[in-house]
Amino acid sequence: MQGAIEKRGSIGVIWIDNPPVNAISFAVRIGLINAIQSASLDDSIDALVLACRGRTFMAGADISEFASGVKPPHLGDVVDKLAASPKIVVAALFGTTFGGGLEVALGCNYRIALASGKVGLPEVKLGIIPGAQGTQRLPRLTGAEFALKLITSGNPVSTAEALAAGAIDRVAEENIVEAAVEFAEELVLRKAPLRKSHELVIDSSKFDEVYFNTFRNSIARRTRGMDAPECCIQAVKAAVELPFLDGVNRERELSRSCIQNPQSKALQHVFFAERAATKVPLLKKDAELSPINRVGIIGAGTMGGGIAMNFANVGLPVTILELEQGALDKGLGVIRKNYEASAHKGRMSFEMVEQCMSLIGGTTNYGDLTESDLVIEAVFENLSVKQKVFSKLNSIVSNDAILATNTSYLDINEIASVVTNPGRVLGMHFFSPANVMRLLEIVRAEKTTPKVLATVLKLAKMIKKAGVVAGVCYGFIGNRMLSGYGREAHKLVLEGAKMEQVDRVLFNFGMPMGVIAMADMAGIDIGYRLREQMDESTYDIPSTYVADRLVEMGRCGQKSGGGFYDYSPGNRTPIPSAVSEKLVSEAAEKFGIQQREIYDDEIVERCFYSMCNIGFELLDEGMAFRSGDIDTVYINGYGFPAWRGGPMHWAENNVGLDRMLDSIRNFADKYGERWWKPSPLLERLVAEKASLRDIQNKLQP
Repeated sequence: MQGAIEKRGSIGVIWIDNPPVNAISFAVRIGLINAIQSASLDDSIDALVLACRGRTFMAGADISEFASGVKPPHLGDVVDKLAASPKIVVAALFGTTFGGGLEVALGCNYRIALASGKVGLPEVKLGIIPGAQGTQRLPRLTGAEFALKLITSGNPVSTAEALAAGAIDRVAEENIVEAAVEFAEELVLRKAPLRKSHELVIDSSKFDEVYFNTFRNSIARRTRGMDAPECCIQAVKAAVELPFLDGVNRERELSRSCIQNPQSKALQHVFFAERAATKVPLLKKDAELSPINRVGIIGAGTMGGGIAMNFANVGLPVTILELEQGALDKGLGVIRKNYEASAHKGRMSFEMVEQCMSLIGGTTNYGDLTESDLVIEAVFENLSVKQKVFSKLNSIVSNDAILATNTSYLDINEIASVVTNPGRVLGMHFFSPANVMRLLEIVRAEKTTPKVLATVLKLAKMIKKAGVVAGVCYGFIGNRMLSGYGREAHKLVLEGAKMEQVDRVLFNFGMPMGVIAMADMAGIDIGYRLREQMDESTYDIPSTYVADRLVEMGRCGQKSGGGFYDYSPGNRTPIPSAVSEKLVSEAAEKFGIQQREIYDDEIVERCFYSMCNIGFELLDEGMAFRSGDIDTVYINGYGFPAWRGGPMHWAENNVGLDRMLDSIRNFADKYGERWWKPSPLLERLVAEKASLRDIQNKLQP
């Protein structure tokens, strides 16, 4: 029974036991209210401790209630009941006290927490705000500054930070419930007041309109396009300016507006999609796993070094192989520099820097990789080069060792063909910078075994990546869709749009940067070298003409001081380039393209509808299992705005599948079906008036 009371002397311990994270379900809410009511009438109880069994204090709402709706009593009712208790209530916090769990704790009179714990209000990441008085009680305890940072970021803080801010009152090193009981006994003994957070007064003198505007501007870049952070600011502002009950009413209004906002639906979709991505059809939950105790990496460049950091960060030894000592030393130096930069920013200690570096070794001898359980190849994007690497590894490492390629585009089945046991080969496509970007495309080759796939999925979680399984096709999920997005951007330029106009529209849509500026940052020569290995029939020649000429002129992007745009020395701000404009005019004339005025709406439609149409193709072909997998790829690897839910969610819920199909058909009539042939899956969905959810279970990866 939730809310069972255990008496320890004159202290009543209210127990919650709802594994795995003590989510605040209907049963928990009822149990808490009944327990508080019962304890209030029990003269043998002088004070209460609110405690949880298992691995954490209440870690938030019960997400299973999101779809059906939360039935009363609501969480705010529980908080009210705690706050009205005639007896002192001490919350015993440990683990991850997040969301509604922290709001419950804020309704108690005092809070004690394990030193190892964390507290936070992550609701903003779901497009909503704390809705059970958290935005009103927390500022009264800590002041507006701490509350604003915690609530608008959604990021947790340590027990030490919470103590310093005033969100908790005491820290325990161990035995949290015993420490909480002792704390409660002490409070009773010294006749401590029934301190109620709603009765505390905020010093509003320094939290004026200028303060809130300054804070708003400080988070503007990080929260661009999102509505919930502004609602968080408004709620905390209400706590500063209004009496408590008026502030609670304002919080409710803001909470309702967030819940009704399409962004909350989109962000909740993202939350569930990322978790669903780890569930692969026909792969058993208890699938056998290979032990991974040592990792080898081929290549000490930017990608190889970043990959190595992921494993060292979680305590796995790594050996990086380079053919030349100079390249190896340079790569190891960059890794150290990256770690030290993190230490200077306070993200890790310098002791941790040395611990991580001690786990990363270098070699120029393939023989030093013999003990590796996993080897990841991160060399030049050339099929024959990669096949030579895998052939060499095949003769050196154990036959049980997993062999992975970081290729972005190449056929992994061809790479695996040179290995005696191709079942141990798959793709692990990291995104640059690999030590920062969360996405890991896990590419299942034709003969990849379930054991190998399950092991790498588990490993992705261990190194804190969002792992998504893809099938073998050109560009896998992300880069195949990117090809349509980029192609249309460049075709629009040939038809009359300015490069800076295209990039501005894509940025305003919510992308971190425009696709043309992104190409300059990554290096135009990457695509050029890739096209050298491709048949011309497989890509659109007009849309690549300008890029190819720029590379041949030595303009490879930011690294060479110019690409599609010009750049001032030491400055990465794109400047429209006369060189590029001349090449655009040359290309338009060469290919007989009549230039015209291009409107912003057309840029959005052609770039993103092309991307989404390819997404439907991937689903239809079984290269991606779920539309949510595609959304996870694009949010975590390409910067698609999470508040739009990912490209497939956006297509279905914001554009509408019928409208998108009509537009794609119009583009096919105007530009031909080579690049604008509607996906058969999209056509079926519209014809059957079905949703992606309706057909999801029929799709096999």
